[in-house]
Amino acid sequence: MPKAFPKEFREDVIRVFRESDSSIAQVAKDFGISPSCLKRWLTIDERSSSPSGTAKSGGESDALREANKRIKLLEQENEVLRRAAAYLSQAHLPEMMYPLVRELAADGIPVAVTCRVLKIARQPYYHWLACPVTDADLRAAYRANALFDAHRDDPEFGYRFLVDEARDAGEPMAERTAWKICSQRGWWSAFGKKRGKNGKKAGPPVHDDLCAVVDKHGVVRHEFAAGAPNELWLADITEHWTGEGKLYLCAIKDVYSNRIVGYSIDSRMKSRLAVEALNSAVARRGDVAGCVLHTDRGSQFRSRKFVRALNHHDMVGSMGRVGAAGDNAAMESFFSLLQKNVLDRRVWKSRDELRIAIVRWIERTYHRRRRQAALGRLTPVEYELIMTTTATQAA
Repeated sequence: MPKAFPKEFREDVIRVFRESDSSIAQVAKDFGISPSCLKRWLTIDERSSSPSGTAKSGGESDALREANKRIKLLEQENEVLRRAAAYLSQAHLPEMMYPLVRELAADGIPVAVTCRVLKIARQPYYHWLACPVTDADLRAAYRANALFDAHRDDPEFGYRFLVDEARDAGEPMAERTAWKICSQRGWWSAFGKKRGKNGKKAGPPVHDDLCAVVDKHGVVRHEFAAGAPNELWLADITEHWTGEGKLYLCAIKDVYSNRIVGYSIDSRMKSRLAVEALNSAVARRGDVAGCVLHTDRGSQFRSRKFVRALNHHDMVGSMGRVGAAGDNAAMESFFSLLQKNVLDRRVWKSRDELRIAIVRWIERTYHRRRRQAALGRLTPVEYELIMTTTATQAA
């Protein structure tokens, strides 16, 4: 039984059909699906979006349940604000919100709701909950906070000047203590330390470079070649500005046919972007055990979530060097085509507008209309269809 198409892909197809004047048959042909499949997707989407078509469970409609959930959430948020105002009005308490979060959690208000309303992170709270802060840690935190405020106001000040500012703010300390805090956190004077281009270094690779080949002169080169589908994939992330902000695209390409086997588009460049692109590719390609996925050293591809996804699908990771664009040149060539044919063609007012344009160009033009010399003047879809059929007959 064939696997279901990814949810993101189905939503993109439905959006393209509704925003274009093309028929169901034409859109289905552009995306490589049957017209009956597209009709079924449209029917399901209309039922889910229609208030009269929602199914009732236990005498309560979906809309009513959602309203009740929203009311309960608003009540919890109001309770958090009320308790926070009362908590902060007590001058004898330390300037720390974690005890309040713990009290609210004991009263049944989720930690996620409290942290979102108070605009604090959850992970530090759980660390504090597992190991409450001692008086020494609290005193060090107050000192660091005073030094940071002074450094933010005057980045030119060194730690000796920051000590005076912190003392005026009510946090006296020795110069040696200030130097230790500032050195651990990198709060240097703007004139005292030379920094790199952006102050960041690429993290260590989590996979070996399986595509690198050293020639007889000792020069490292990369060979991207595959004798069958799902042997070697390439992945990378690109971005483009719209009137609403940046839009990020993570695409995965099969070296065998140059086909984009999976992609994900989002307004934020998190590890989730790369994981969803990988899951989309696996859902559309089926059995990918043993497939090598080559990427750069971006934090999204080095994240634990992405590594776990690779292991879950029995795939093998591969990573290039730092600052070597040629290590993933085959993927950069695709992004160059996308840049010329879509991204730079006009000014995009919204993210949805650019998203539809990217999806339409990949599925309709690049996959099914753009012939490539490396594929014998065939499109990626034609090449896979012909070569796979030939290999099956030969076997």
